[in-house]
Amino acid sequence: MTDGADKLAVSDTAWQKAVAREAAIRPLIAKTRISRGDVASTCRQLGLKRTRFYELVAKFRKRPVTSSLLDETPGPEKGRGRLSVDQEDAIKLAIEAIYCARERPSVSAVHDHVLRVCHQHGLRPPSWKAVKARVDQSDRRQLVRFREGARAAQQLFGPVVGEYSAQYALQVVQIDHTLVDLFIVDAVSRQPLQRPWLTLGIDVASRMVTGFFLSLESPSSTSVALAIQQMVLPKDSWLASRDIEAEWPVFGLPDVIHLDNGREFHGKALVRGAAEHGIDLQYRPVARPHYGGHIERLIGTMMGAVHLLPGSTSSDLSSRGDYDPQKHAIMTLDELERWLALQIVGRYHADIHSALRLAPNTAWQDAASARPHHRRLPYDEHRFLLDFLPFEERHVRRDGVHLFGLRYWDDVLSPLAGGPGKLCVRYDPRDISTVFVEAPDGSTWPIPFANLGWPRITLGEHRQALALLRQRGVRSVDADLIFKTIDGQRRIVETASRQTRSMRRSAEKRSRALGWEGRSSGSVPYREDEEDFADLPPLSVEEWS
Repeated sequence: MTDGADKLAVSDTAWQKAVAREAAIRPLIAKTRISRGDVASTCRQLGLKRTRFYELVAKFRKRPVTSSLLDETPGPEKGRGRLSVDQEDAIKLAIEAIYCARERPSVSAVHDHVLRVCHQHGLRPPSWKAVKARVDQSDRRQLVRFREGARAAQQLFGPVVGEYSAQYALQVVQIDHTLVDLFIVDAVSRQPLQRPWLTLGIDVASRMVTGFFLSLESPSSTSVALAIQQMVLPKDSWLASRDIEAEWPVFGLPDVIHLDNGREFHGKALVRGAAEHGIDLQYRPVARPHYGGHIERLIGTMMGAVHLLPGSTSSDLSSRGDYDPQKHAIMTLDELERWLALQIVGRYHADIHSALRLAPNTAWQDAASARPHHRRLPYDEHRFLLDFLPFEERHVRRDGVHLFGLRYWDDVLSPLAGGPGKLCVRYDPRDISTVFVEAPDGSTWPIPFANLGWPRITLGEHRQALALLRQRGVRSVDADLIFKTIDGQRRIVETASRQTRSMRRSAEKRSRALGWEGRSSGSVPYREDEEDFADLPPLSVEEWS
């Protein structure tokens, strides 16, 4: 081993041998003269020949450290290869010609090319390990640039600058979605259902969770709206309704909401709703994931805790083994929601944050005190969510408002019937039995189905019925036919809900979407889920009309 040997690379046995040598040799070299008797006794003690003893003494005089007394390891010095110059050149050219391609060939392909070149020139072929070692020693940034493109190289190796930071509470809030690494069960038969989606928000200054929303559906503008609603409003009643005795002091309108570039974050309802309440929406630069680092780390922390629950899918397939997460699933969506709330307010908020070096709860107190102005609440808490719901502009006809090919009417519309201007009509995809019409003076009126005998339905059910009728070749669709189709589909689901997962999933979605009651003109208690439309043919509102 060279004088520059790495003491961490040797075995414990070799290291203990060097330690014993150091303990015996150091006292000797401190003497003016080493006697023959000292040499003989030390050689017997260490099991060395005289020539080896004098070699070790010379090394220790030059570098008086224990690692200098390690035995030499046979082979070339570290960093010096065994291959000839011609072999090295063959490997280098093969890496440039074969490995640095957008098809991303394997090391084996490079090795095969080197074997052919060496055979043609009468060289001894290097091993696969030797080729792999040369690939690993190559400039990683250049390899990624040639194999995956300049953008990928910039993402991996470019300097990380401009990460979002904040000086006070609710200055910047980041929101993002993730598919939870856990299977849930339905509330009736408690059979495996699916993995839910989680929408999560974080206050950048304090790392406090601002709010979250669990859904059976893929991310949508409505799930974003519900997460924002929980973020902004005080959470005391929400916690009490779930029997959680803990504080969650985060509430108030944020100055900035920082989002990625998902379609659900660019909807006009979210853009208009944020502008209505003085919230600035900012989007992270494309292909710059570090700009969303705070929310990404929070999601990772939450999923790390979820991995300890029965039914977890884990994030590493190889570590799962023969564990079947669906077989072990035990929690319903409501139970998972309560568990996550406890994990957030009882664990995450109280634990020391590695970046802040203090608990988010404590950081929140400091960040809230640092705000240059008081926290704002919506001027009308009951209307707040309505401002973020999707909307369309419609004329009020003499027979009411037409939306989705359905008619809505209430006597309050009589003065506006037949007017020239269009009004904003908002709707909740989870229950389209009532829409909300904004009057010219800013007031909002809940307008029900014109036919009060029609049942409450979700927008997803409406779209499924239209898609089914289209498949059957029905060109002229009236409202009664739509509701008749929906009724037939519901009966099929109820009959088969215990037999197939897809049917049970549809039943669970509908029960959650339509399970809340008490909608009135002044209060809209949104707490449930929305329907998923991702697997249906795209339809515009104009087509429904």
